[in-house]
Amino acid sequence: MTNNDYTVDVVVIGAGPSGALASALLQQLGWQVRVLEGQHFPRFSIGESLLPQCMQFLSEAGMDKLVDEHAEKLAFQYKNGAAFHYRGTDTEIDFTDKFSPGRGTTYQVKRANFDKLLADAAAAKGVDICYGHRVQTITEQDDGMLLTVTQGEEQYQLHSRFVLDASGFGRVLPRLLDLDKPSSLPPRSAYFCHVKDGIKASRFDRNKILISVHPEHRDIWYWLIPFADGTASLGVVGEPHHFDTSISNEENLWAKVKAEPNLADLLADAEAVNPVQTLGGYSADVSSLYGKHYALLGNAGEFLDPVFSSGVTIALKSASLVAPVVDAHLRGERADFEGQFATPLKQGVECFKTFVNAWYDTRFQDVIFYPEQSDEVRRMISAILAGYAWDANNPYVVQSERRLNVLAQLCQMEPC
Repeated sequence: MTNNDYTVDVVVIGAGPSGALASALLQQLGWQVRVLEGQHFPRFSIGESLLPQCMQFLSEAGMDKLVDEHAEKLAFQYKNGAAFHYRGTDTEIDFTDKFSPGRGTTYQVKRANFDKLLADAAAAKGVDICYGHRVQTITEQDDGMLLTVTQGEEQYQLHSRFVLDASGFGRVLPRLLDLDKPSSLPPRSAYFCHVKDGIKASRFDRNKILISVHPEHRDIWYWLIPFADGTASLGVVGEPHHFDTSISNEENLWAKVKAEPNLADLLADAEAVNPVQTLGGYSADVSSLYGKHYALLGNAGEFLDPVFSSGVTIALKSASLVAPVVDAHLRGERADFEGQFATPLKQGVECFKTFVNAWYDTRFQDVIFYPEQSDEVRRMISAILAGYAWDANNPYVVQSERRLNVLAQLCQMEPC
């Protein structure tokens, strides 16, 4: 590969799920696509609990069948719902019993294996994926964007007619083009690692993510995402003041685990298999999701919160929406990035945001743990938590805030 003064139709920054899907879809449409990925795959990432809606988006590039075929080999854990625990009370959501049509099951995945599988699938379709290539500068031109890229000690320039930023938390274009704006969500911190979980309790359902609430501070919650090989992803999330920066990441994580009796009991024999990492201030937003020659996908645009595992779903939805609009742009046809990409993407994001906010102010916790739930309403909520946040036939999608408020008030009228 010659690096100097190269021109392509589309550059995609980042080879994660949205980058892999978007590049594969555009390659299928006949465009020359190059992916610039700063890291080398496989590499560790969080966001391991997929939602069933993801599989529909992956099917557009035939990647859903690939995930199904490789699930056992790569220790992907079958997933059919979510379990919740608070102060001795357990409840769960069954994704197969939902309002919206579509698949009701998916997987909990180690992202190192999952992301590499998708990236390799894109490469097999002809996408040129360049690992260890980092974008340093970007300049808008009349006919596209000029990127300065480094690979180790080497530097080259690359011209592209269009650029998609799928860099996730790297947020390359928001940084370089000054697109960042403050998130409406307060800053929170997450401490996490993978463990050999050693769980023997029959009450623990490995087919579901377990979301636990701190017994004293309801704005602190934990994820436990089991994989098929006896390991699990473990994390705790809360505002920064809940953690002690004078102690180690490991001490912060395990101190919080010990404070939640059910989780502490489940993980009594757990052993960490990698160092505890921390991520803070991760919620982000931008002034615009697109420009004349670029668009932002997934976390590079807006990232909410990990509580309902919406990140990969939003990322894949953004890739699915943007590909036909970029195709029209490259063909010189009318490309409605606002009406066909940004607006519909934000509709689902706003629905997820309503439930995220209501989780932290405890309205949605009151709903989740309420013992006498309407089957019809439960199926509508199950659909949203399964990722179907763009289903306009679901009343809790189109009127999320109003309906959730009413529902929470009803649940608070009697003790749960």
